Amino acid sequence: MIDKDIARHAREFRRDIANHKYDVSDEGVLFPKSRVWISGEYEDNYGVTPNLVPTEGLNHLLMVALSDTAKLNTFYLALYSADYTPVAGITAATFTSTATELTSNSEGYSETVRQTWTPAAAASGSIDNYASKADFTIATASSVTIRGAALLSASAKGATSGVLISIAKFATARVEYNGNLYSLGYRVTATAT
Repeated sequence: MIDKDIARHAREFRRDIANHKYDVSDEGVLFPKSRVWISGEYEDNYGVTPNLVPTEGLNHLLMVALSDTAKLNTFYLALYSADYTPVAGITAATFTSTATELTSNSEGYSETVRQTWTPAAAASGSIDNYASKADFTIATASSVTIRGAALLSASAKGATSGVLISIAKFATARVEYNGNLYSLGYRVTATAT
């Protein structure tokens, strides 16, 4: 049902994006004329946090689904530490410096790259990696504060290339200690309203 609705409104989506005829909130994006709601959320041991799908992510999703842009095969989860509230204009090029991505292997997490988001097959208008969450092994001399997460197409910590699909600031900071395993899931949902 959702795929048919999206395909039927392809021109409207492209036109609405180009003319900024959509409503963005902390919970998702609404295309009022098409009556389609796109939202996402991050899940960790602390709970569920709604995300922002920035303009760069929206454009990419629409161009892949409804135009001729090539699909990217893999996406990666990244963590950030700044007290930064995401805005629609953030991009992969500005994410690392604006949100202060955790890039250190000794004061952040020990894995050498952002962690792979490995989703199960889409079902009922949603796709997520909840069955196989990404694990980050915390490495620190004292503690690491995680204030948010993002989903990007480049694997390198601190990369400024690629596409930023999603970003979220957690309502409360996550304080993690050396050796902790921090697990993170991400889900995106498209629903007809």
